[in-house]
Amino acid sequence: MKEFGKKSSAMDLTSLGISQAKEVYWNLTPAELVEEALKNGEGFLTDTGALMCDTGKFTGRSPKDRFVVRDEKTEDSVWWGDVNIAFEPAKFEALYQKMIAYLADKALYVRDAYAGADPEYRLNLRIVNTMAWHNLFCNNMFLRLTEEELENHNPEFTIICAPGFEADPAVDGTRQPNFAIINFSKKMILIGGTGYAGEMKKGIFSVLNYILPHERETLSMHCSANVGKDGDTAIFFGLSGTGKTTLSADPNRGLIGDDEHGWTKDSVFNFEGGCYAKVIDLSKEKEPQIWDAIKFGAIVENTRFVDGTRSVDYTNKSVTENTRTAYPINHIDNAIEPSVASIPQNIFFLTADAFGVLPPISKLNKSQAMYHFISGYTAKVAGTEVGITEPQTTFSACFGAAFLPLHPTKYAEMLGKKMTENNVNVWLINTGWTGGSYGTGSRMKLPYTRAMITAALNGELNDVSFTKHPIFGMEMPESCPNVPAEILNPRNTWTDKDAYDQKAGELAKAFVKNFGKYADYANEEILAGAPEVAVEA
Repeated sequence: MKEFGKKSSAMDLTSLGISQAKEVYWNLTPAELVEEALKNGEGFLTDTGALMCDTGKFTGRSPKDRFVVRDEKTEDSVWWGDVNIAFEPAKFEALYQKMIAYLADKALYVRDAYAGADPEYRLNLRIVNTMAWHNLFCNNMFLRLTEEELENHNPEFTIICAPGFEADPAVDGTRQPNFAIINFSKKMILIGGTGYAGEMKKGIFSVLNYILPHERETLSMHCSANVGKDGDTAIFFGLSGTGKTTLSADPNRGLIGDDEHGWTKDSVFNFEGGCYAKVIDLSKEKEPQIWDAIKFGAIVENTRFVDGTRSVDYTNKSVTENTRTAYPINHIDNAIEPSVASIPQNIFFLTADAFGVLPPISKLNKSQAMYHFISGYTAKVAGTEVGITEPQTTFSACFGAAFLPLHPTKYAEMLGKKMTENNVNVWLINTGWTGGSYGTGSRMKLPYTRAMITAALNGELNDVSFTKHPIFGMEMPESCPNVPAEILNPRNTWTDKDAYDQKAGELAKAFVKNFGKYADYANEEILAGAPEVAVEA
């Protein structure tokens, strides 16, 4: 094999069974990878220097084609079902050998990196790609080694990603030609048949979601995190559309990370070395930090140019609404490196409640925090997806059900334990509707939401009076600096109070119905956090 670049002296590709390849490019620089991608016809340069690439048939993850090998290690620990679909060890081994044979005449791009900014919890990685831009994506998203670290790098987990390799479902045990399979015993992820780069990022997130809670007593979290000038850490959980990226990107606070973190006995640390942000309708006015980060070394996925230019048309949805950018975290001015901070003082659960029921800010006790964490609630409104004409409830356990190898109650119990040990405040923030449901009420004003979060962070809500919500039970502040008092209790914002009571009851019942799938595994303390309607049910 012809080999180029800098590689570790500790372990080569023969440990993976790869002894033949056309060429192997080790740990190329971003400039070299961009050059390779352009030479291979994998993308185009934009006017800011970013590399524009397409992911092909798949413009997002394929959850039904994500598998976990079921063996002695995982049999009794993994939460088997629709999220973690079991795969036979023998089928994995056969598919692995077919992939190795497929790579024999290909140019390979190998990246040595790691996940986990806290040195005590880092996971050393090796990624083998058949596409240069995928290797650039991994350079951006995972943590980068120093030259000294690279010299003795010994990978613990490996990803092999070959979009051009398709499985034969009838023979290989997959559902379709595309697949992403995690093998915790062999410490390997196989990805084939899909060019969506996010499968690699989320594959390692799933790995850490198993290793850290199960083996290291560390809570893994799908969240953003920032830190104030005085060292106070805040964590933001929230599904798409709730404002997680916007609200955590605070110019007065340092960014720890925007998506994946671990919470140890004495720190919060970023898993990643970059950001993977949606860019549909991106503008410099709305998201200046992301806008400025899309420069040379960054990638934009599935976007299109403004006709006759090399400027990206961020309003163009012709390929997908899931257009994205991937860039190293140091493209953000206020990012902190290494991305490690102290344990959090405040946690924010963000929800865009389109029914106008939940308070714009409320404080949760330990039971409520665990219950709402498992629920992971938000609402979709008309226009967000094809076929949605009125608000719909959306629940995703721990705000990231698709990436949880363990049962959601495991993560919730760890959250409750850490709340007790560290005296953490948990706040529920409704960035959705007030004064009525979607179509009648209005969206909560962003300056009010920012003011409420700032007040919580600054301790300005510590001494105000609170009122208990009659159905959900959380505590609502009666006053908040720079926020009109009349919007703090959602019932007061509705003209028809009876209509509010009815809608609140309906939403509470939706919570209880959703929680039914977890109830058998939840302890009494978690169950105590349910809405009052649960008693009637």
